[in-house]
Amino acid sequence: MILIGALLNGIGVSIGTLLGSLLRRIPDSMKHTVMNVMGLAIIVMGVQMGFKSENFLIVILSLAIGAVIGELFALEDKLTNIGGWLEKKIGSNKEGSISQGFITGTLVFVVGAMGIIGALDSGIRGNHDVLYTKTIIDTFVALILTTTLGIGVLFSAIPVILYEGSIAIFATQIERFIPQALMNSFITEITATGGIMIIAIGLNLVGITKIKVANLLPGIVVTALLVSIIYGFKSHF
Repeated sequence: MILIGALLNGIGVSIGTLLGSLLRRIPDSMKHTVMNVMGLAIIVMGVQMGFKSENFLIVILSLAIGAVIGELFALEDKLTNIGGWLEKKIGSNKEGSISQGFITGTLVFVVGAMGIIGALDSGIRGNHDVLYTKTIIDTFVALILTTTLGIGVLFSAIPVILYEGSIAIFATQIERFIPQALMNSFITEITATGGIMIIAIGLNLVGITKIKVANLLPGIVVTALLVSIIYGFKSHF
């Protein structure tokens, strides 16, 4: 089932929120340890994905060009600014606690490379491993957010399902217009490129780096373009 990854991610956020509403106080040392373990697991998964590349030059070029585009448009900064602006607007609202929990949760769970890469993987390959991993992470993060922001975090499960589900459904239609050989190359190189981004997410969670992963997302598009160019060149010669 194409949508199972997205659905489980939304369910995970809901479960985390409900648990968070029951557990008011969680030791900081426990939060730190669990987040580090998750970060290490994500790094290992990203490494496995990265090794799938058949032409690592494509991955390197995609990430480099994608990073330049992302930095030029300051994608992560813009997303952060939008979130800050929304939270300030909501802050004066009487329903601020619920609204703030909803907006913050949505930004945390939706924005980022892992959701996009995982949804693409679900749609193109029918592989939900990335979204399963994201579900585990989001469940714990939802629990922590709920202890500080309240039950409003629960409502962020809805945009998570809609967002990841839409990407997964769109990805299934790609195969109708692209030759199988080209599709195989797409899957291989996009998986590898996404794997490097996932390593960055893991390093950020562990606290080793502060990479602006959202600024790397254009690399996914660049990968598709480079693979298409190489495929077209080989087809004519």
